[in-house]
Amino acid sequence: MSASATPDIRRHMERLAAEGVDVVRVVYPDLIGTDRARDVLLDHLPSACDHGLAFCRAVYHTSPQGDVAAVAGGLDAGLPDVTVRPDLSTLAVLPWEPGVATCLGEVTDPATGAPAPESPRDLLRTVLARAAEQGLRPVVGPELEYFLLEPAPGTPTGWRRSPETTGSVYTAGLRADPGNHLLRTLRHLRDLGLGVITGNHEFDGGQYEINLTHSAALDAADRAFRFKAAVKELARQEGNLATFMAKPFGDAGGSGFHLHLSCDDEEGRNAFDDPAGSYGLSATARHAVAGIVAHAPALAALANPTVNSYKRFGPDTLAPWLIDWGLDNRSAMVRIPPERGRGARLELRLGDASANPYLLIAGTIAAALLGVRAGEEPPSPLEGYGYDTTRAALLPQTLSAALDALEADTALTEVLGKAFTSSFLTYKRDELARFGRHVTDWEFTEYAYHL
Repeated sequence: MSASATPDIRRHMERLAAEGVDVVRVVYPDLIGTDRARDVLLDHLPSACDHGLAFCRAVYHTSPQGDVAAVAGGLDAGLPDVTVRPDLSTLAVLPWEPGVATCLGEVTDPATGAPAPESPRDLLRTVLARAAEQGLRPVVGPELEYFLLEPAPGTPTGWRRSPETTGSVYTAGLRADPGNHLLRTLRHLRDLGLGVITGNHEFDGGQYEINLTHSAALDAADRAFRFKAAVKELARQEGNLATFMAKPFGDAGGSGFHLHLSCDDEEGRNAFDDPAGSYGLSATARHAVAGIVAHAPALAALANPTVNSYKRFGPDTLAPWLIDWGLDNRSAMVRIPPERGRGARLELRLGDASANPYLLIAGTIAAALLGVRAGEEPPSPLEGYGYDTTRAALLPQTLSAALDALEADTALTEVLGKAFTSSFLTYKRDELARFGRHVTDWEFTEYAYHL
């Protein structure tokens, strides 16, 4: 064991060695919420903690296809480093990979020692500090859906839903999941300590939903990030593909990422509950709803962050595409579940599964805080089935429109920070430009024979 190890690091190393671990995987999220990582041999953990691990900052600016967007501080600065140090408080042994533990990494600029401007985890910390100034501690419960796919050679994508059974919403067991994917996954995620509580087959074939328990916002974001990475890794281990893409199939619905949000006050009481308030909600809760409604067009850029996201919207999709809120109404963008007391909360149903958990949670809390500061009441709640454009305004219907709304919402971007907002907008507009140049199968089918 390294003589340079501090007592704390030495204690972690001894525990890991006793459990047969000889590798620590240091992981952190990029701008789109994908896990970036490096495996560190256990004997070298003290050096990784002391000096850090060097990564090119442009990893934040790199697309899934390997293109590097021209974000300031990347290509134009000669591709400088960021430094990643293991956060040993997040260490966990991987249940499915013998000899490997994993932990989150803290990302800093080596020139300043400050957090990297694009670090999603640090963006959320910044927003939470603003919440603390208001005497509020946000509590979040994430719900995520995804599709499990199996190889299908000869098909256009090479993948098909696993299984393709329809009509099995809210079921569990072999009826809808003959491969027992969900049960195995739940047990692995439980053993990893991610706070998963329930799971079921969802509306479409091969679609699943797993819910995570509520906790302080940063912990909830950490767990949601690690959850997505783990589900994808477990599927790959079996030769399958788990995708959190918003809408991977034209003949199926999309996958959502719903957030349950409440806030504790400085005495640990639920600041959203007030039996004497309108709807049994406190003024703080109602102002938070008003803030999310007011800033929803800009929030869509973080909650629905891909070109594909907006194909999830539309009539009869059960995805919110209008700006409204309602009391225990699943057709509203913001739903107030019926529980009160400690369970008083709002549910934002806007997000899709492709959203970066840190950015979605940060943006939602930022919008809620702006509402609390403004002290305004929300409009009247939706009654009955929604999706009526005569009663509510449309959300942005394209990624381009959502990005424009984010850029125009100076109140929200001030909370999120100019450096982050500029990087995110540049990265996502590069994505739009690349998509605009791509010739799709639809275009060929539509035009090639007749024109």
